[in-house]
Amino acid sequence: MNPVYVTFGLYLLLLLTVGIITYRMTHSMSDYVLGGRKLNSWVTAFSAQASDFSGWLLLGLPGVAYASSMSEGSLFLAIGLAVGAAFNWHYVAKRLRNYTYTAGDSITISEFFENRFRDQSHLIRIVSAVFIVIFFMFYTSSGLVAGGKLFETTFGFDYTTALTIGALIIFGYTFLGGFIAVSWTDFIQGFLMFLALLITPIIAIQQMGGFGEVLAALGQINPSLLSIGETVQFSFSDNIFWESAGSISFIAVISSLAWGLGYFGQPHILMRFMAIRSVKDIPKSRLIAIICGLVLPLYGSLLVGTVGIAYFGPENPLNDPEQVFIELVQMTFNPWIAGMLLAAVLSAIMSTIDSQLLVSSSALVEDFYRVFIRKNASQKELVWASRTAVFLILLIAFVLAFNENSTVLELVSYAWAGFGAAFGPGLLFSLFWKRTTMPAVVTSIILGGGTVLLWGFTGSELYELVPGFLLASLAIVVISLLGSKPPQEVTDEFEQVKNM
Repeated sequence: MNPVYVTFGLYLLLLLTVGIITYRMTHSMSDYVLGGRKLNSWVTAFSAQASDFSGWLLLGLPGVAYASSMSEGSLFLAIGLAVGAAFNWHYVAKRLRNYTYTAGDSITISEFFENRFRDQSHLIRIVSAVFIVIFFMFYTSSGLVAGGKLFETTFGFDYTTALTIGALIIFGYTFLGGFIAVSWTDFIQGFLMFLALLITPIIAIQQMGGFGEVLAALGQINPSLLSIGETVQFSFSDNIFWESAGSISFIAVISSLAWGLGYFGQPHILMRFMAIRSVKDIPKSRLIAIICGLVLPLYGSLLVGTVGIAYFGPENPLNDPEQVFIELVQMTFNPWIAGMLLAAVLSAIMSTIDSQLLVSSSALVEDFYRVFIRKNASQKELVWASRTAVFLILLIAFVLAFNENSTVLELVSYAWAGFGAAFGPGLLFSLFWKRTTMPAVVTSIILGGGTVLLWGFTGSELYELVPGFLLASLAIVVISLLGSKPPQEVTDEFEQVKNM
C-alpha cells in the first residue's frame, strides 16, 4: 500500500466530510457567501492567507527562487507581498467590516459599491461583477494547472486525469457547504501549508550539513545567486543553468514590490474581513495572519527554492523549476511524511480555487440573477443558483486549464494584477475618501482592469498592475473633484463608519 496514496485519500475524505457537515449549516445566501458573519479569529486569519496563497506559494514562488535564488526580484516580490498584506490587515479590514455591515449589510464587493454610492442604476454592480468573473477564470485556471502538475509528478497521472480529479474534489465541498465549508477547510489547509514550508527547508538544510554548506554550494555554482542585485539565467531546454545575466533592473524591482498593491483589490481575501464575527477579533486575526499565515510561509517558500539549487545542483537540474518543492519533499522525507507535506500543495491549490469559485458564483447570482432575473427569489433558490454557478465557472476554468504550457505564477500574476488594478483603488478611496463618487469608481474599475488586459500589447516589462493601479487612482481623484459632490446621506454614512 503506497503511503502517499493513503495520505492523500484520507485528506480528501476529510475535505468532503467538512462539506457534508456544513451543508446542514447553510440556509441562506448570507450563510453560503459569508458564513453569516460568524468566523472567529483563527479561522479568519488562516482562511484569508490560505485563500491568498494558492498553488503559487508551493509551486510558483519556489520555482522562481529555484531559477534565480535571491536575484531577479524574488526577494523584492516577497517584501512587497508582506508589506501589502500587513497594510491590508491594519487599515482595510476593520473599515471594510464596518462599512459592508452598515451599507445595507452588503455580502459581496459589488453590492458594497452599489450600496456605498446609492447606485439605483446597478451600473457599478454590473461592471464589478464582469471583471470579477473575467479575472477569476484565469485565477481558477492557475490552480487547476498547479493541481495537474502535482498529480502528474506524484502519481504519474496524465494531465487530463489530474485536472479532473482536482476539479471534482473542489466542486464537491464548495458546492455543498459554501463559505462555511471553504473557510474551515482553508483553516486546515493554511495550517498544513505553514507546517510544510516551515519543516521542508529546515530538514533539507540539516541533511546538507547546515546553512553554511548551502551558501557555500550556491557560491560555488555562481556567486550571483547570493546577491539580490544580480540576475541569472536558467533554461533546462537550452542547457543554461544559473549563468550570470547582469544587474537587476529598476523596472524589475518596482514590478516585484508592486505585488503588494494587489492585496487591496482581491475579492476572495476581502470577503474574510467582511465575514469576521466582530471588529474586536481583527487585531488577534491580524497577528496570527501576518506571522503564521504570511511571513513564515512566504520566506519559507523562497528558502525551498534556494535550498533546491544547492540540493540538486547543476548535475541534476529540474526540468520544471515549479516542481522543486515536490521533488525536495520526496527526496527528503519518508513516504508517510512526504504524503502529508504533498497534501499541503493540494491544500494551497484548493484553498484558493474554492474561494474564487464562491466569489465568482456570488457575483453571478447576487449581481445578475437576483437583480435582473429573479428579484423575489427565495433564499433557498439563491443558494441553489450559487451552487449551479459554481459548477459552470469551474467547468469553464477547467477548459482554460488545458493549456499545459502555462506556468502557475504567470497565470496568478495576471489575475492578481487584474483584481488589484480594477478594485484596489476604488475600494481604498471608497473606504477612506469622503469625496469619492460613483462615476469615478466605475471609471476606475474599467480603466484599471482594461489597462491590465491591454498592457501586454505595449511590450513593456513593467508589471501591468503598476500602470493599472496608478491610472485608476488618478481617474478617481480627477472625476470626483470635477463632478458633483456625493449626496448628503452618503457622506453622513461615511462619517458614521469612520467614527465607529
